[in-house]
Amino acid sequence: MSLVSKPPIAQHILTYAEDLRGGGVERAQLRLARGWLAAGRRVTLAIEDISGPLAAELPEGLEIVTPSRLLALPNVVRRLAPDIIFCPGNFYSGIAAWTRLRLGRTCPPIVAKMSNAPARADHGRLMHAAHQIWLARHGGFLDHLVAMTLATADEAALATRMIGRTSVIPNPPAVPIPGTLPDLPARFLLGVGRLEPQKRWDRLIAALPRLADQSIPLIILGEGDERGAIETQIRALGLGDRVRLLGHSSDPLPIMARTEVVVLTSDYEGVPGVLREALSVGTPVISTDSSTAVAEIIDRPERGTIVARDDAAALVAALDAWLTPSGQRPEPVPQPGADSADRYLAIFDRLVRC
Repeated sequence: MSLVSKPPIAQHILTYAEDLRGGGVERAQLRLARGWLAAGRRVTLAIEDISGPLAAELPEGLEIVTPSRLLALPNVVRRLAPDIIFCPGNFYSGIAAWTRLRLGRTCPPIVAKMSNAPARADHGRLMHAAHQIWLARHGGFLDHLVAMTLATADEAALATRMIGRTSVIPNPPAVPIPGTLPDLPARFLLGVGRLEPQKRWDRLIAALPRLADQSIPLIILGEGDERGAIETQIRALGLGDRVRLLGHSSDPLPIMARTEVVVLTSDYEGVPGVLREALSVGTPVISTDSSTAVAEIIDRPERGTIVARDDAAALVAALDAWLTPSGQRPEPVPQPGADSADRYLAIFDRLVRC
């Protein structure tokens, strides 16, 4: 009797990150890793710094290696011999390119996720041109690309010259994490995201003195290098009694459910999970036009408002409209992505078999 061997699968997945300070890319990465582990795969995370707020979300069974620098990833790959490498976002694609260059034909297949828009609003003309050249080279060192919505997949495939090698898989949904809610006011505005230049929290803070309701406070959940600059702006505008920076939240969903509206004022985004999370608990959203995905998420006027990035008057008008006491909250919109980990595994297995 002849034995038919099973096709090889991506039994060992290697992914990597700089730290666990609380970015959306790393949070989604850990959710995917949890799903891959639950499917019986071995998952290794190569990370420079294991400390940070997201350390509490590390899934059980995840193997950790701590190279002093991610530039050492090729050595980690040589030593561990994973079946597949997962690059969790655009920010990390340079390490994927370096790993492919160093390992050549011995490099395992690399799958990357497009976490930010191919065109960034913070780039001038020359930087934009250089960035487009860099993106066009991605097809040479990546085996497959994943985007999170149809519109961003079309953009990503064109920018990276990876048409036919791009899939659409949303991030896994946020799940409730047990914890204690902070003391919250009866009514408030909410921003959720890192305190980094990309998020442009200065726009939202600058809108507060112009609102019809001069008593409504703002809470921002997140941490980052811009905290000092944001605190300086708050003091300069005399808003110390109206703006609270509460730092990183392991589970913002209960706070989102309590706020009047969730606001995102970024210069650029990929597919902002914060919008989907807010809508999942029936909270309206306001967002700048920071990504083509924003219009895919805020696809009905009863769910929220999209404003131009530098239209301060439109932001104030949107805030005033959603703060009207008679305003209706949207019906909850379930988050996509319950099967995302399995869909990634199907891609990994197909690449390993090739």
